[in-house]
Amino acid sequence: MRRSLALIAIPLLACVVLAGCGSSKPAASSSSSSSASASPGANTAVTATGSFGTAPKVVIPKAKPGSSLEVRTLIQGTGATLTKSDAMAANFVLYFWTGTTSALKANTFTSSPTVIGGTMLPGLESALIGKKVGSRILAVIPPAQGYGTSGNSQLGITGSTTLVFVIDVLKSYSDTASATGAQESSGGGTLPAVSAKAGTAPTLTFPSSSPPSALVTRTLVKGNGPKVVKGEYVIAQYTGYIWRTKKVFGSSWSSGSPFGFVIGASPEQVIPGWDKGLEGQTVGSRVMLSIPPAEGYGSAGASQAGITSKDTLVFVVDIIDAFKQG
Repeated sequence: MRRSLALIAIPLLACVVLAGCGSSKPAASSSSSSSASASPGANTAVTATGSFGTAPKVVIPKAKPGSSLEVRTLIQGTGATLTKSDAMAANFVLYFWTGTTSALKANTFTSSPTVIGGTMLPGLESALIGKKVGSRILAVIPPAQGYGTSGNSQLGITGSTTLVFVIDVLKSYSDTASATGAQESSGGGTLPAVSAKAGTAPTLTFPSSSPPSALVTRTLVKGNGPKVVKGEYVIAQYTGYIWRTKKVFGSSWSSGSPFGFVIGASPEQVIPGWDKGLEGQTVGSRVMLSIPPAEGYGSAGASQAGITSKDTLVFVVDIIDAFKQG
């Protein structure tokens, strides 16, 4: 998945599953090692035990990993079959395996799920597509099916790092997932007018007036799901415009996958206007946010997206789902 602008500070655990993502520093590692000879069958010797929904116990041999992709369904789910157009909410553990040592790098079971979708690493796509929701999948991904011989220095991945995942697939979402509630407003007046069909990105028509000076939240579609509360992992579709230019600067619709974040997180994972404007909204809703600079990217702006220190941003956000943490 590639975005012109990261709304969140994407952590390592989210970046590693997404091809072309690598803006965050690696998490602190735990180590285990002793020298041993290389084994062509080492990948098949990786094991993981435990029940779905709980962090697995993973055993990685103290041997050099092989060069073949190893995929096993440890627990067979009974839900929908995953397709290339689906994103999924998943929990996983991730190990880096280099030489005869392995290290745990991420564990979402102790925090919140993560959205996996869009442009995935080749090995992950091979491991997940065709599997069923509710499954636990073990994937041992050699460099050729991961980040290749160049690795990814920002993520701490070298050209010889094998990735070991154990993934619990919780839910799946189509790339056209959108608001499901009742229409309440189409915006307009002193705010942009919003036009959209189900399953497509909304388009905005801006008024001639100046943008509001304070944060404005307008519910366009009222969902009948539970209210979003601080600390939940929210899955959303969004389109973001710069009021000044009246042009889109970022959109989950073009990435091929919904977007996930923890609302009200500390440190924050989204700009303040999202945390303030979306808390208390209901799942299934479509919400328009007019966000002044102080509640957006502040005095620094975001030059890579063409956002200046004085720019008001307008987002239309579809709240697809929300999960409690832990």
